[in-house]
Amino acid sequence: MSYLKKNKPACTIRSFKSEDAEAVSRLLKRNFLEINSQFYPMEQMELLVEKYSAQAVIKQASCAHTYVAELGDTLIGTATICPYFNSLTESIILSVFILPEYQQNGIGTSLLNRLKTDPFYIRASRIEVLASRNAQNFYSGFGFKIKNPAASENTQGYVVMEKHRKK
Repeated sequence: MSYLKKNKPACTIRSFKSEDAEAVSRLLKRNFLEINSQFYPMEQMELLVEKYSAQAVIKQASCAHTYVAELGDTLIGTATICPYFNSLTESIILSVFILPEYQQNGIGTSLLNRLKTDPFYIRASRIEVLASRNAQNFYSGFGFKIKNPAASENTQGYVVMEKHRKK
């Protein structure tokens, strides 16, 4: 399937495999250090870099549904969804990240559209996401709204957003 803007090479979206863990870890780390560090303290981003080792990515994927976007042999994006505190009616999007050099090409949109077909998304009447400050508009475009406008950011500075779905 073609997911990049016109005149760009096609990429594919598929389910995560454990052998993707190193590449996903590197992708997350690059986003924390190169993109999110523009909106958050570097110390906070360095803690996230330490947290998201390949082993941590595998552990997270064991209880979540993770997808990756590939361009040829290069993993260029990832997205993860799981139940919200083991709920059968609520889910949480844990991540949608794209390599910096591939951002603004529709890959995040394609990954989020893939999450919308996932069983954890489909069964949920409410989906939550902790959006980084720089991703708030992205999620707003998919119908997510700030959960508590009076206190839109949590203590780490993430924008708590949610979407209610009629079933």
